[in-house]
Amino acid sequence: MGAYAAAYERSISDPTRFWGLAARDIRWLVPPDRVLDDGAPPFYRWFTGGELNTCDNALDRHVDEGRGDQPALIYDSPVTGTVRTYTYRELTDLVARFAGALRAQGVDVGDRVVIYLPMIPEAVIAMLACARIGAVHSVVFGGFAARELAARIDHARPKAVVSASCGIEGARLVPYKPLLDEALELASHKVERCVIRQRPQLHADLVRPRDVEWDEAVARAEPADCVPVAATDPLYILYTSGTTGRPKGVVRDNGGHAVALRWSMENIYGVGPGDVFWAASDVGWVVGHSYIVYGPLLTGCTTVLYEGKPVGTPDAGAFWRVASQHRVKVLFAAPTAIRAVKKEDPNGALLSSYDLSGLDALFLAGERLDPDTYQWAADRLGRPVIDHWWQTESGWPMAANPRGLEPLPVKPGSPSVPVPGYDVRVLTPDGAPAPPGVDGDIVVRLPLPPGALTTLWQDDERFVESYLTRHPGYYLTGDGGHIDEDGYLWVMGRTDDVVNVAGHRLSTGAMEEVIAAHPAVAECAVIGVRDPLKGQVPRALVVLKSDADADGAVLRDQVVRMVREQIGPVAALKDVAVVRALPKTRSGKILRGAMRDIADGREAPVPATIEDPAVLDELRPVLRPRPAS
Repeated sequence: MGAYAAAYERSISDPTRFWGLAARDIRWLVPPDRVLDDGAPPFYRWFTGGELNTCDNALDRHVDEGRGDQPALIYDSPVTGTVRTYTYRELTDLVARFAGALRAQGVDVGDRVVIYLPMIPEAVIAMLACARIGAVHSVVFGGFAARELAARIDHARPKAVVSASCGIEGARLVPYKPLLDEALELASHKVERCVIRQRPQLHADLVRPRDVEWDEAVARAEPADCVPVAATDPLYILYTSGTTGRPKGVVRDNGGHAVALRWSMENIYGVGPGDVFWAASDVGWVVGHSYIVYGPLLTGCTTVLYEGKPVGTPDAGAFWRVASQHRVKVLFAAPTAIRAVKKEDPNGALLSSYDLSGLDALFLAGERLDPDTYQWAADRLGRPVIDHWWQTESGWPMAANPRGLEPLPVKPGSPSVPVPGYDVRVLTPDGAPAPPGVDGDIVVRLPLPPGALTTLWQDDERFVESYLTRHPGYYLTGDGGHIDEDGYLWVMGRTDDVVNVAGHRLSTGAMEEVIAAHPAVAECAVIGVRDPLKGQVPRALVVLKSDADADGAVLRDQVVRMVREQIGPVAALKDVAVVRALPKTRSGKILRGAMRDIADGREAPVPATIEDPAVLDELRPVLRPRPAS
């Protein structure tokens, strides 16, 4: 039995022993008296009786153990021309001082703090400062619309909001303070204090006495020590992307979160203390929480905070420049970011300008990694390219190729195997186990491992209804796919990303995989639209590579033929449109649901997480229902 198989078997057969051993890598102020508290299913708790402080484990511990002069955080901002490195000692001091500033504003243990900041060091500092004093942070993506920010303020009911005068999106300046002021007017919950980081690019007007400048608050504050909290106390609330209407706030605890992320860094990503890890994401998303801030710092790594884009800041070589300059060992990005690079630099010419000898692997997650993008990256980087799959709710990977445990053969299109701790199954709609190779609902048998969501903020009933009801005893991921005879998981997309053509259920992911293999295609999306005869038919939208010289009609015929040959005539794909861009969330997910609504004649609200609303507006004439022939 290999190292992966042995670890996986132990984690499923004896999770208490498995995670009890993993917990030894965390500095406990009071050791837990129980590893797994399974007394009230479906609500499970990890490490009950234990006390710790997450900030202590992420910062102070490393200073105490002699790594105070090691770089902890590298801030790289091509949009401002800034690169700055903070050691563990420096970052600990800054966090302690801002924790004291929060306490001076009246923030105490258990209080919520909404953080509405761009990708600047203060975002990391504010998150860790909340953890230091036992406050619960809720990070809202910087620049979110005022109404959506107000909804989160009303739901979390924070004592304070931490924000900045502006963010910088490529070449565009985004004033944050007017959005925050409007949100505070709209919200019924009245926030007592706002701490504002004034950026040199734009000075914000303050509303006194509610608002205080960051520097002013820190200057008159006493540094705060770490406050012990229960392992089961909440560390943060994170609202799932695309939330409209009633917010859905995922709750992460302190103890299970620290143990799981610390374990994942070495066993999945293959990095340890002193290594440089870069998650090219945003602190507003779960990837930013887990793998910009907490995972690397809990492990004693150096983490990179990047305020820029994969292309345009200044070009499609931006990722390679950062990886080369900072000797990044593991880079974690979204497939859509790599597709953007591939579109602008299809031959990878810009790679030759940079020394990537320190790069061990590229990990990708957030959207399904199509085999063509995988192959493009693997061929040009000459490094392992690792697809892995997880969610806001899980907090860390559910399926991956565990490079730290045992690198496994790669199967392009699959995120490889279930991660230790996650008993991943595929069930048919009636709850029966699906045979190998047969698509169904991807679920995880309870209890979920440490680090996964414990509930939804202030809404246990909705937690059970949303995730634990369709298949009792299992967590419903909302994704569909299958497990093959080798035990590899294949995630074909959300369960609503299925086209039902004349009674045949076809995965849009499978069709996208075929289309993406066309040499002129940079990226694509397939949606199912209503059809009076067949119920639904697929419609493909295709974005071409920047150097592609393809005739639209010819490309359409080629794509239709490819899908017919590889999926079958039953796919009935005839509608292929070449478009400038696909609408996406700021985390890189393609908005298939919004496009499907428009195609079916429903004017659903534009998701708050959309990166560029103009892209969806451009597509409306392409997507709108066709008149019956």
